[in-house]
Amino acid sequence: MLEVTEIYKSVQGESTYMGLPCVFVRLTGCNLRCVWCDTTHAFYDGKKLSVDQVLDQVKSYGVNLVEITGGEPLLQKEVFPLMKSLLKNKFQVMLETSGSLSIENVPVEVIKIIDLKCPGSGEENKNLWNNLNHLVPTDEIKFVIADRIDYEWSKKVLQSYKLDKKVQILFSPVFEKLKLKDLTEWILEDNLPVRLHTQFHKHIWGQKAIGV
Repeated sequence: MLEVTEIYKSVQGESTYMGLPCVFVRLTGCNLRCVWCDTTHAFYDGKKLSVDQVLDQVKSYGVNLVEITGGEPLLQKEVFPLMKSLLKNKFQVMLETSGSLSIENVPVEVIKIIDLKCPGSGEENKNLWNNLNHLVPTDEIKFVIADRIDYEWSKKVLQSYKLDKKVQILFSPVFEKLKLKDLTEWILEDNLPVRLHTQFHKHIWGQKAIGV
């Protein structure tokens, strides 16, 4: 059984798929406590559902793009049968993960969005760097940046691992903490090969909206 916080239809608010209709399967539980976390409601008290029950709910929305998120979805062993079931049913599947747990056994067809933790998150030491060896060109890495220190750290990681040669790179400001304009100017000053990114859904429904 899976422990599920919510399943809902919205537009993809993050990643290079931003703006596309998407069904979100938010699994319960997280092994991190990021300072700026906006999904603390996913930490506890999810509903027990089987893989087939989740699949039926996803099918009911009539949308092909599905994102499995959390919390940290890789904490639950049943997430692997869920991913395989969604793929078998011809869904385009995305997995959003903190990168603190191994992605080695995630099906290659799943689009992995790894949220590398900057110092400002308070969880920098939880990054599992070996995950970078399991990325494929369809995957993406997101840096959520709170300040200039986070930006310089992200730039160093980007350049040290030559990440832009491997996957799409997203630089996103912590919402209402770092101005989008400031991050934009820093990227332009350094000519970084990254995609400026923002949490699109928060601009539509607001910072505290849940289930949209």
